[in-house]
Formats: sequence, C-alpha cells, structure tokens
Amino acid sequence: MSGGNREPAGEDEPTKPLPHHNLEIQDAEDDDYCPIEQVRLTVPATDDPTVVALTFRTWFLGIITCVMLAFTNQFFGYRQNAISISSVAAQIVTLPIGRVMARVLPTTSVTIPMTRWSFSLNPGPFSLKEHVLITIFANCGAGGVYALGIVTIVKALYHRPLHPLAAWLLVQTTQMLGYGWAGIFRRYLVDSPFMWWPGNMTSISLFRTMHEEDVRKKGGLTRLQFFVMMFVISFAYYVIPAYFFPTISSISVLCYIWKDSVLMQQLGSGLHGMGIGSFALDWATVNFLGDPIATPGFAIVNVIVGFIIVMYVMTPITYFSNVYQAHKFPFFSSSTFDDTGHKYNISRVLNEATFSFDEAGYKAYSKLHVSTFFAFSYGIGFAMLSATIVHVALYHGKTIWTLWSKTKSKASKFDVHTRLMKKNYESVPSWWFHAILALVFVLSLWACEGFGKQLQLPWWGLIMACAMAFVFTLPVGIIQATTNMQIGLNVITEMVIGYIYPGRPLANVAFKTYGYISMSQALTFLSDFKLGHYMKIPPKSMFIAQLAGTVVASSVYFGTAWWLLETVENICDSAALAEGSPWTCPGDNVFYNASIIWGVIGPLRMFTSQGVYGLLNWWFLVGAAAPLPAYFLSRKYPEKKWLRLINVPLILGGTASMPPARAVNYIMWGAVGIYFNIYVYRVHRRWWARYAYVMSAAISAGIAFMAVVLYFTLQSYDVSISWWGLDVDDHCPLATCPTAPGVVVKGCPVN
Repeated sequence: MSGGNREPAGEDEPTKPLPHHNLEIQDAEDDDYCPIEQVRLTVPATDDPTVVALTFRTWFLGIITCVMLAFTNQFFGYRQNAISISSVAAQIVTLPIGRVMARVLPTTSVTIPMTRWSFSLNPGPFSLKEHVLITIFANCGAGGVYALGIVTIVKALYHRPLHPLAAWLLVQTTQMLGYGWAGIFRRYLVDSPFMWWPGNMTSISLFRTMHEEDVRKKGGLTRLQFFVMMFVISFAYYVIPAYFFPTISSISVLCYIWKDSVLMQQLGSGLHGMGIGSFALDWATVNFLGDPIATPGFAIVNVIVGFIIVMYVMTPITYFSNVYQAHKFPFFSSSTFDDTGHKYNISRVLNEATFSFDEAGYKAYSKLHVSTFFAFSYGIGFAMLSATIVHVALYHGKTIWTLWSKTKSKASKFDVHTRLMKKNYESVPSWWFHAILALVFVLSLWACEGFGKQLQLPWWGLIMACAMAFVFTLPVGIIQATTNMQIGLNVITEMVIGYIYPGRPLANVAFKTYGYISMSQALTFLSDFKLGHYMKIPPKSMFIAQLAGTVVASSVYFGTAWWLLETVENICDSAALAEGSPWTCPGDNVFYNASIIWGVIGPLRMFTSQGVYGLLNWWFLVGAAAPLPAYFLSRKYPEKKWLRLINVPLILGGTASMPPARAVNYIMWGAVGIYFNIYVYRVHRRWWARYAYVMSAAISAGIAFMAVVLYFTLQSYDVSISWWGLDVDDHCPLATCPTAPGVVVKGCPVN
C-alpha cells in the first residue's frame, strides 16, 4: 500500500526500496506457474471465491477508519510536529473489532429502500479479504492530499480569495485523475506476472501473520494485549510534550550552555542548526520522517549517511566559506531573502491586481536569495533525479528489460494468480475508468478555467500536465513495479511550467500537482490493485472501495483544512502567531517558498546566469555520475555484500525532507530506527517479529487520540498555563541570526 506525498522544499521523499536481491525468473507450463520467486514464497496460490469481501463490516469499518485517519492526519499536518498515522494502525485495530462484530451482530438481511439490493449484517466469520479491503479503504485516508498545499498557501500565506467549490474540485480532481491512467495501463502493470510490485510483499506477509492464530505464551502478551498496553502508555505520556512541556520535543544542549554564542547555537540547535547534542523526548519528533520501525535498516543507514554528509560536511564548508553570501542569511532556513539579508518582500514583485510577476518591481528591488542549505537542497534534488535514473539502469536495467520483454512476448500467458482472478471474478470494465477520466478532466477544466481563473492554469497547461502524467505513468510504473523505486516528476513539472509560463505561482503549483500527483496516484491505485490481485479480492469490490475511499478521504481532508484555515487565527504565519502556538505549518511554508522560487521568480531568474544559483544545474551531472563508483566496486568485489546495499539515490535524497524536517528529526529517527531495525532485529528477532510493528502503531495511535482530546477539551477553550517550557522552539534564538557585517535583524547581535 502506498503512502502519501510530502513536499520538502519542492522535492519528494524518495520511495524506500527493498534490499537488492537476486531476482529469480522461472518459466513453467504447469497450473502453478508463477515466474517470480519472491511471489511464490510469499503469496498463496489458492483462492476461495465463496468468501465475501465487500460486506457491511467492510463498509462500516472502512469508512470510519478512513474518516478518522483523514481528519487526524490533516488536523495535525498543520502543527509544528506533524503526526502522520498510517493505515497499519487501522490494519491492527480493525482485526479484533471485525472479529467481535462477527460474534455479536445478527445475521439479519437488510434491504436497501427502493431497491432490490439486500445485505446481511453478519455474513459469517471475519475474513482476510474483508480485512484487506478495509485496510485499503483506510489507506485512502492515510495518504494525504497534496493539492491542499495550494489551498493553504492561497488562503493563509498569499491571503488571496479562493472559491470553496474551486478548492474542493482541485482536491478531488487531482486525487481522481489517476484512475484514468491506472485503467489504461492495468493490463501491463497488474495482469502481467512480471510486474510484481515488491513493496506489497511486506503487506501480504503482515496480513498472513495477523490471521494466524495468536496464542498467548506463559508470561507473555498477545499482540492485541501488547497493543492496548502501549496505546495506554503513549496516550497518557503525550499530554506532557503536547500540553505541559512542549520544549522536550527538541532539547538542544549546547544552546543552554552557550546562551550568547551565535556559532554554538548554530552548531547545537536541533531546529535551526546542525543539531549537535540535540535530542527529543517526543515520538512525534521521531516519527516526523515516517515510521522508523517500518523502514528497513539498510535504508535508514543510507539516509543517515546522506544526512551526515550534507549537514556536517557540505553545509558547514559552504556556509563558513560564505558561498552564495551565506553569512547574510540563517544557517538553516526555508525562507526567501533579499540582497540585504531580510525576508523577501513578495508584494514588491507581485502585481496585486493580476497576481502575476511584476518585472519593473523586481528590477527595482532585489534578486531572490535563499539560505545555503536551502539552495543545496535544490541541487541535491537535481542530483537525486538523475542518480535515480542511472541507479535503476545499472542495478535493475537488465531485470526490467527482461520482465518487460516477457510481458510483451507472453501477454497470453498468465500466472496462477491472474488465472484464478480471471476464472473466479469479473474484471472491471474499461469504460468505468474511461468514464471517470473524462468526467474528472472536464471538472479539472472547470476548476482551472472557471471561478475567475483563480488557479491561473490555462486549459493548455492542464492538457500538457495530463500529457506528462500519461507519458510517464508506464515507464515509471515499470520501474516501481519491479524495483519499488518511484521517480518523482515534481522537479521536471516545476521547471517546465516555470520556463513556459513564468510569474504565476498558482499556475506553477497547479501544473505540478496535476502532472505529478495524478501519475503518483495512478501508481498508488495500481499498487493496491496488485495487492488485491494477490489477495484474491474481487476487482469490482476493489474498484468500489478505492473510489469511495478516495472521495470520502479527499472530502474529509478538505473539510478539515478549510475549517482550520477559517477558524485558527494567523494559522501558518509564524510571525503573527501567539507564542507557543503549534499551528506553524512547516510543510506548507516550504510549499509556499517553492511557489515563489519556481512560480513567481521562475527558474530562468534563479537557475541560469540571470539568477544567483545557475551553477546548481551541474548537480544533474553529479547525480548521474554518483552511482558509478558503488556499482563498479560491487561488481569488482562481489563477496562484499554490503557494497550492494549502498543506494546512492537514498544517500543523495537523505536530506530531501529538510525542510520542513530538522536535524533533531533525523537524529532521533535514525537512532530509533537503527536500534530497532538493526540491533533488536538481529539480537531479539522473535520479539521484533511479534511486537515491533504493533508497538509503532500503538504509540502513534495513542499520540493521535491524546492530541485530539487535548484540543477539544483544553486548547479550543484557551485553557493554558504559562512557563518557559511551553515554548515549541528549542531556546536557540541566535541560531537564526546572520553573521555578515552590517546585517541588522531584530534580536541578533550586529557584527
């Protein structure tokens, strides 16, 4: 199951690949033909078509979990330490609830009024197929809605009017457009036995584990008992960092020792600097980058190596060498600045009437500058894109070509799973997908061209974005379906529309969303279709659950965001928020600054000789060359297996989430991940296999529930206490100070 999309500085967080392995492809003519060894070892080649999947329990638990996850993730997505609850929590919680419902609900048949349709409240034992479908339904609420970044920056940061219907259409259409691409390419990416989507193997293993009989050993706990215990502990503890003592979300030791030193606070601040000696006592800080326990140990090591190289080697060298006038700006910041080192006054380069770039104002004002770290985050993003392509070609090119060649040459040869699916269930008619594509495209045109063209994207821009999504869905899908790595289109889409249609920030982000997210959503749908394919879920039931889940989740995400944007005063505006307010929207502020860089100023005035950062284009070449040494070393020394685990795209993308992620997030995420997924996994493997995922889900769920309770019982009524520990910052005020002579910033010493 695929997760959501997060935008750090206009970049993606790369999909975490599985460890490199020797993929065995076998041809066979027997009834159990399945060409991929990993699939043969993980997925049972059996099916019972009498087991129902889309039941009353599926709808009831699916809708409830989808709504709860969508509300929770959007509600806390605006906060300083965002909380993201994955569908694993729903996967764990709904199993005992489903079994209880199977015991207590009557078997009464209910007829839907004015129709001939009827259903049973209790069709029998709670089945694995119901559980899979509920989790897929819930996953729609866990993935996030990328387009809400546009809604947020328009209302909260650009302070522009936006019609609610236009905003709702934007949210729905960007999420739904991918169904069209999924329908067109499902023959190649789902039905083909060679497109095996390795990321689903973990989910299938977890489902099978959960449906095996769980017997409590003497002196031990069942998974459910352990979940309840950890949930209660997490729920009770989170009142401390969320309400009484938020400062423990980032403790920067050096700042408490050297209170008057800019340098030491730059080195020690976990939020605004290098984070040396910083730590946190808050799981929300640990979990900011995603669940560290669900991330493979080798991937964590690669990411942390990349973080160390960027944060502790490259950034200090460039900053203290004053590259790009680094001393005028904070050491670590996602904000934009002018030539004097002050915040860039965007109103001076935007025509208020047309909401477009003002050339005369720009020439009279200043070129746009960013912190050195933020500039290099774009360079590394360029490198990551080219490195991913080269890495996949080197390590997986032969496999991909073999799989694709077999897909084309043996189109009539299905494996055992496809044969069972086609024998036992009706396929989803192609016209269902085509009808959705046509309808959603028309609604997209209405959203872009209607409502006074508030989104700025013209009809030809929408067509171009859809064309890019269509062209890239198949090749990127082949790569992801065989290697579990997805190449993001956000950099390409931002650059293309930035060059063609500059000076219009909303057109830029809308184009990026329609082009990039519709492809990403298509691959999410296809991945889930393949999961349902392996678990023998009726395709029509899958389609209905995904469609309903997408509509419900998108609506809840939108409603929650609109409600908060309308009711929380100064939300996302850190300068205007009350002291200690958690509504800082770190992710949306990065999205906003990216819209300025790519949309208002544009790549022509940023990444060419006309701007400050033209040399960053060389990072495309750096990224293309970076995977070569590791690849050739692994070929030369095949006995050194650790060389095969070096993943250059992961290393380069190690800091892709910075900002909004900070140094303390990486430090804590890496420490927890390495402890559990390397030490505990190796030394206490039985405990890890039984409880690790359960513990992670329970802690995240406990945090989410306590945070909701606190908001509705105390924070919404302004019930508060006052002391220094309520500061959501890390008490390192000097870490954001410039060090260039003559730059005057309030609260900072003048050099």
